[in-house]
Amino acid sequence: MSIDRTSLPGRQPSRLTKDLILDGGERVFVLALFAVFVHRMLPQLVQLIRAQIDYPELIVTAAGLNAQALLLILSEGLGVLLILMRRHSPSISSHPFDWALCLLAAALPLLVSRAPAGTLLPAEAATALMLAGLGVQIAAKLALWRSFGLVPANRGVRTGGLYRVIRHPMYAGYMLTHIGFLLGFPLLQNALLYGAAFVVQLARIMREEAILGRDADYADYARRVRYRLLPGIF
Repeated sequence: MSIDRTSLPGRQPSRLTKDLILDGGERVFVLALFAVFVHRMLPQLVQLIRAQIDYPELIVTAAGLNAQALLLILSEGLGVLLILMRRHSPSISSHPFDWALCLLAAALPLLVSRAPAGTLLPAEAATALMLAGLGVQIAAKLALWRSFGLVPANRGVRTGGLYRVIRHPMYAGYMLTHIGFLLGFPLLQNALLYGAAFVVQLARIMREEAILGRDADYADYARRVRYRLLPGIF
Protein backbone atom coordinates (compact mmCIF):
# COMPACT_ATOMS: atom_id res chain seq x y z
CA MET A 1 0.00 0.00 0.00
CA SER A 2 1.36 3.42 -0.88
CA ILE A 3 0.26 6.97 -0.20
CA ASP A 4 1.43 9.61 -2.64
CA ARG A 5 1.79 12.95 -0.90
CA THR A 6 3.79 14.76 -3.52
CA SER A 7 1.10 17.38 -4.13
CA LEU A 8 -0.48 19.34 -1.32
CA PRO A 9 -2.67 22.30 -2.38
CA GLY A 10 -2.09 25.61 -0.72
CA ARG A 11 1.42 24.94 0.59
CA GLN A 12 3.43 28.06 1.37
CA PRO A 13 6.16 28.70 -1.26
CA SER A 14 8.77 29.25 1.48
CA ARG A 15 7.93 25.91 3.08
CA LEU A 16 8.04 24.14 -0.29
CA THR A 17 11.46 25.68 -0.99
CA LYS A 18 12.70 24.53 2.42
CA ASP A 19 11.44 20.99 1.76
CA LEU A 20 13.19 20.89 -1.62
CA ILE A 21 16.45 22.13 -0.07
CA LEU A 22 16.27 19.49 2.67
CA ASP A 23 15.45 16.77 0.14
CA GLY A 24 18.34 17.82 -2.10
CA GLY A 25 20.68 18.10 0.88
CA GLU A 26 19.93 14.53 1.89
CA ARG A 27 20.68 13.27 -1.63
CA VAL A 28 24.01 15.11 -1.76
CA PHE A 29 24.92 13.77 1.70
CA VAL A 30 24.13 10.19 0.66
CA LEU A 31 26.17 10.48 -2.55
CA ALA A 32 29.17 11.88 -0.67
CA LEU A 33 28.93 9.18 1.98
CA PHE A 34 28.72 6.44 -0.65
CA ALA A 35 31.78 7.85 -2.45
CA VAL A 36 33.77 7.68 0.81
CA PHE A 37 32.51 4.15 1.43
CA VAL A 38 33.55 2.91 -2.03
CA HIS A 39 36.91 4.67 -1.68
CA ARG A 40 37.54 2.69 1.51
CA MET A 41 36.26 -0.63 0.19
CA LEU A 42 38.06 -0.76 -3.17
CA PRO A 43 41.63 -0.95 -1.76
CA GLN A 44 40.51 -3.84 0.47
CA LEU A 45 39.09 -5.64 -2.57
CA VAL A 46 42.36 -5.14 -4.45
CA GLN A 47 44.31 -6.56 -1.50
CA LEU A 48 42.03 -9.59 -1.35
CA ILE A 49 42.41 -10.24 -5.07
CA ARG A 50 46.20 -9.99 -4.80
CA ALA A 51 46.22 -12.34 -1.81
CA GLN A 52 44.08 -14.77 -3.79
CA ILE A 53 46.66 -14.72 -6.60
CA ASP A 54 49.74 -14.93 -4.36
CA TYR A 55 48.34 -17.57 -2.00
CA PRO A 56 46.15 -20.04 -3.94
CA GLU A 57 45.48 -22.03 -0.74
CA LEU A 58 43.39 -19.05 0.48
CA ILE A 59 41.22 -18.97 -2.64
CA VAL A 60 38.04 -20.11 -0.86
CA THR A 61 38.36 -17.58 1.97
CA ALA A 62 39.38 -14.77 -0.37
CA ALA A 63 36.54 -15.50 -2.77
CA GLY A 64 34.06 -15.44 0.10
CA LEU A 65 35.36 -12.08 1.35
CA ASN A 66 35.30 -10.66 -2.19
CA ALA A 67 31.65 -11.70 -2.56
CA GLN A 68 30.88 -10.22 0.87
CA ALA A 69 32.47 -6.87 -0.02
CA LEU A 70 30.80 -6.73 -3.44
CA LEU A 71 27.39 -7.54 -1.98
CA LEU A 72 27.89 -4.80 0.62
CA ILE A 73 28.69 -2.29 -2.14
CA LEU A 74 25.66 -3.50 -4.12
CA SER A 75 23.36 -3.08 -1.12
CA GLU A 76 24.59 0.43 -0.35
CA GLY A 77 24.58 1.36 -4.04
CA LEU A 78 20.95 0.25 -4.32
CA GLY A 79 20.07 2.57 -1.44
CA VAL A 80 21.80 5.49 -3.20
CA LEU A 81 19.95 4.73 -6.46
CA LEU A 82 16.58 4.58 -4.71
CA ILE A 83 17.21 7.88 -2.92
CA LEU A 84 18.09 9.57 -6.22
CA MET A 85 14.93 8.31 -7.95
CA ARG A 86 12.50 8.49 -5.04
CA ARG A 87 9.42 10.69 -4.87
CA HIS A 88 9.64 14.04 -3.09
CA SER A 89 8.21 14.11 0.42
CA PRO A 90 6.61 17.28 1.83
CA SER A 91 6.96 15.91 5.37
CA ILE A 92 10.74 15.45 5.62
CA SER A 93 11.97 16.35 9.08
CA SER A 94 13.97 19.56 9.48
CA HIS A 95 14.83 18.85 13.12
CA PRO A 96 18.63 18.95 13.69
CA PHE A 97 18.39 15.97 16.03
CA ASP A 98 16.96 13.79 13.24
CA TRP A 99 19.70 14.82 10.84
CA ALA A 100 22.36 14.18 13.49
CA LEU A 101 20.96 10.68 14.07
CA CYS A 102 21.12 9.93 10.33
CA LEU A 103 24.70 11.22 10.12
CA LEU A 104 25.80 9.05 13.04
CA ALA A 105 23.90 5.96 11.85
CA ALA A 106 25.50 6.21 8.42
CA ALA A 107 29.02 7.13 9.58
CA LEU A 108 29.64 4.90 12.61
CA PRO A 109 29.63 1.54 10.74
CA LEU A 110 32.17 2.95 8.26
CA LEU A 111 34.74 3.35 11.05
CA VAL A 112 35.03 -0.33 11.99
CA SER A 113 38.25 -2.24 11.31
CA ARG A 114 38.63 -5.57 9.49
CA ALA A 115 41.98 -6.54 11.05
CA PRO A 116 43.09 -8.52 12.89
CA ALA A 117 40.59 -11.35 12.55
CA GLY A 118 39.30 -12.93 15.74
CA THR A 119 38.27 -16.41 16.79
CA LEU A 120 34.85 -15.96 18.42
CA LEU A 121 33.18 -17.51 15.39
CA PRO A 122 34.50 -19.38 12.33
CA ALA A 123 34.98 -17.04 9.38
CA GLU A 124 32.40 -18.94 7.32
CA ALA A 125 29.73 -18.57 10.03
CA ALA A 126 30.44 -14.85 10.49
CA THR A 127 30.28 -14.32 6.73
CA ALA A 128 26.98 -16.25 6.56
CA LEU A 129 25.48 -13.93 9.21
CA MET A 130 26.67 -10.88 7.29
CA LEU A 131 25.27 -12.19 4.02
CA ALA A 132 21.93 -12.96 5.69
CA GLY A 133 21.81 -9.41 7.05
CA LEU A 134 22.70 -7.97 3.65
CA GLY A 135 19.97 -10.06 2.05
CA VAL A 136 17.42 -8.65 4.51
CA GLN A 137 18.61 -5.11 3.79
CA ILE A 138 18.30 -5.53 0.03
CA ALA A 139 14.86 -7.15 0.31
CA ALA A 140 13.67 -4.28 2.54
CA LYS A 141 15.03 -1.63 0.16
CA LEU A 142 13.32 -3.29 -2.80
CA ALA A 143 10.05 -3.37 -0.83
CA LEU A 144 10.37 0.35 -0.03
CA TRP A 145 11.51 1.20 -3.56
CA ARG A 146 10.87 4.94 -4.13
CA SER A 147 9.85 5.42 -0.50
CA PHE A 148 13.39 4.75 0.74
CA GLY A 149 15.23 7.54 2.58
CA LEU A 150 17.47 8.33 5.55
CA VAL A 151 15.90 11.34 7.24
CA PRO A 152 12.50 10.70 8.88
CA ALA A 153 9.63 11.56 6.52
CA ASN A 154 6.33 10.16 5.29
CA ARG A 155 7.20 9.00 1.77
CA GLY A 156 4.32 6.56 1.63
CA VAL A 157 3.31 3.57 3.75
CA ARG A 158 4.72 0.26 2.54
CA THR A 159 3.39 -3.00 3.92
CA GLY A 160 4.65 -5.64 1.49
CA GLY A 161 7.54 -8.10 1.66
CA LEU A 162 9.36 -8.26 4.98
CA TYR A 163 7.23 -5.35 6.22
CA ARG A 164 4.45 -7.87 6.77
CA VAL A 165 6.58 -9.42 9.53
CA ILE A 166 8.27 -6.48 11.28
CA ARG A 167 7.99 -2.72 10.87
CA HIS A 168 11.71 -1.99 10.37
CA PRO A 169 13.31 -4.96 8.58
CA MET A 170 16.08 -2.84 7.05
CA TYR A 171 17.39 -1.87 10.47
CA ALA A 172 17.14 -5.52 11.53
CA GLY A 173 19.29 -6.39 8.51
CA TYR A 174 21.86 -3.76 9.44
CA MET A 175 22.11 -5.13 12.97
CA LEU A 176 22.43 -8.75 11.79
CA THR A 177 25.28 -7.71 9.49
CA HIS A 178 26.98 -5.84 12.33
CA ILE A 179 26.72 -8.83 14.65
CA GLY A 180 28.29 -11.10 12.03
CA PHE A 181 31.15 -8.66 11.42
CA LEU A 182 31.76 -8.16 15.13
CA LEU A 183 31.90 -11.91 15.81
CA GLY A 184 34.38 -12.29 12.98
CA PHE A 185 36.47 -9.28 14.02
CA PRO A 186 35.91 -8.90 17.80
CA LEU A 187 37.81 -5.69 18.45
CA LEU A 188 36.84 -3.37 21.30
CA GLN A 189 36.70 -0.51 18.80
CA ASN A 190 34.19 -2.41 16.68
CA ALA A 191 32.07 -3.33 19.71
CA LEU A 192 31.90 0.32 20.83
CA LEU A 193 31.07 1.59 17.33
CA TYR A 194 28.35 -0.99 16.73
CA GLY A 195 26.96 -0.50 20.24
CA ALA A 196 26.66 3.24 19.56
CA ALA A 197 25.13 2.52 16.14
CA PHE A 198 22.54 0.23 17.76
CA VAL A 199 21.46 2.97 20.19
CA VAL A 200 21.27 5.47 17.33
CA GLN A 201 19.15 3.10 15.23
CA LEU A 202 16.69 2.66 18.10
CA ALA A 203 16.43 6.44 18.40
CA ARG A 204 15.83 6.70 14.64
CA ILE A 205 13.02 4.17 14.86
CA MET A 206 11.30 6.20 17.57
CA ARG A 207 11.69 9.45 15.63
CA GLU A 208 10.44 7.90 12.37
CA GLU A 209 7.39 6.44 14.05
CA ALA A 210 6.62 9.78 15.67
CA ILE A 211 6.21 11.22 12.15
CA LEU A 212 4.60 8.20 10.51
CA GLY A 213 2.21 7.74 13.43
CA ARG A 214 0.37 10.89 12.36
CA ASP A 215 -0.78 8.97 9.28
CA ALA A 216 -3.96 6.96 9.91
CA ASP A 217 -2.84 4.25 7.49
CA TYR A 218 0.47 3.80 9.28
CA ALA A 219 -1.27 3.74 12.66
CA ASP A 220 -3.48 0.93 11.34
CA TYR A 221 -0.41 -0.88 9.95
CA ALA A 222 1.36 -0.57 13.34
CA ARG A 223 -1.62 -2.18 15.05
CA ARG A 224 -1.49 -5.12 12.65
CA VAL A 225 2.31 -5.54 12.69
CA ARG A 226 3.16 -5.22 16.37
CA TYR A 227 6.92 -5.73 16.40
CA ARG A 228 9.58 -3.34 15.16
CA LEU A 229 12.78 -5.43 14.88
CA LEU A 230 12.43 -8.90 16.36
CA PRO A 231 9.13 -10.82 16.25
CA GLY A 232 7.84 -11.67 19.69
CA ILE A 233 10.36 -9.43 21.50
CA PHE A 234 10.53 -5.85 20.19
